[in-house]
Amino acid sequence: MRDKDDATDGTEAALDEALLGGPRTLTLDGLAERVGVDESRLRAYWQALGLPVTEGEEHAFTEKDARTLADVFAFAESERLDERALTTLIRSTGHTTERLVLWQVEALVEHMTRRYALDDTSARLLVLDRLPELAPVLEEQLLHAWHRQLAAVAGRFGVEFSQARAASVDEHELPLPRAVGFADIVSFTQRTRGLGSSELAEFVQLFETSARDVITAAGGRVVKTIGDAVLYVADDVVTGAQVALGLADAGGRAADVDVPPVRVSLVWGRVLSRFGDVFGQSVNLASRLVDLSEPTTVLVDSDTARLLAHDQRFALTAQPAQEVQGLGTIEPVRLQRAYRG
Repeated sequence: MRDKDDATDGTEAALDEALLGGPRTLTLDGLAERVGVDESRLRAYWQALGLPVTEGEEHAFTEKDARTLADVFAFAESERLDERALTTLIRSTGHTTERLVLWQVEALVEHMTRRYALDDTSARLLVLDRLPELAPVLEEQLLHAWHRQLAAVAGRFGVEFSQARAASVDEHELPLPRAVGFADIVSFTQRTRGLGSSELAEFVQLFETSARDVITAAGGRVVKTIGDAVLYVADDVVTGAQVALGLADAGGRAADVDVPPVRVSLVWGRVLSRFGDVFGQSVNLASRLVDLSEPTTVLVDSDTARLLAHDQRFALTAQPAQEVQGLGTIEPVRLQRAYRG
């Protein structure tokens, strides 16, 4: 039994060295003293990060924790961040990295299962043993992707807002003009009934991966996936239309490549971007339109249709008006590619 404990202690020490930068030598009280803030602020930070706070005399924190948190609170002080802004920044990091780490670890477990013909438990133990050598590459990939994504956002802001400094701003109007839409798997419950966990995961991953590829290739961006649906945006209405039609086309080839067919919607309007998500009346309308759409077809609202009406690449067909709870009467329009012989 002692040998097993020694092995466990050795594994934990190796992981702490690789992932936390050293041993856990500080209590919460010691961490607060080292960082120079009271314990309540550290508890709030740890909670916003999505991690449990260890109370009492347990040594749960490292010197690297102390240095990082000192830098964070110094940054908050120099930028005069209020608690709301600081908490939002912390939550964004915690929420994103929690999902990222789980996604990456599960991908590694699946890989080890296939490569070495292991059962799930053995594959997870192997991943645990390999983490110290795998973590640096994953860390480098994360930093590279973060830098590229930040540069992409900065580039879009530069193009979109560089000429808007002197323009008057309506404070009652949502700030961002965007094409926004949904792609929703047709008959998701029926298609997934009876699938085991691995088959269900493969089905959902196929949908998400194919949708992301189509959206990105057409110039749009994925906002989030919601079970059997994906929410996307584009910076102009024509790009949004190309994204929507690409998604519908991909679903139309479902019988050949096992990509699940989808219903698609698209609405041009103004949105609010917060917490990595988008909000606004156009998002609500797009959500309702996708429910009205037929498989492998795209529905837009009448205002969006008018913006696309003069583009000869698109064909627009008015559909019967629909009464939708909370939105009143809407006039759906089917969007298709204009084929000319």
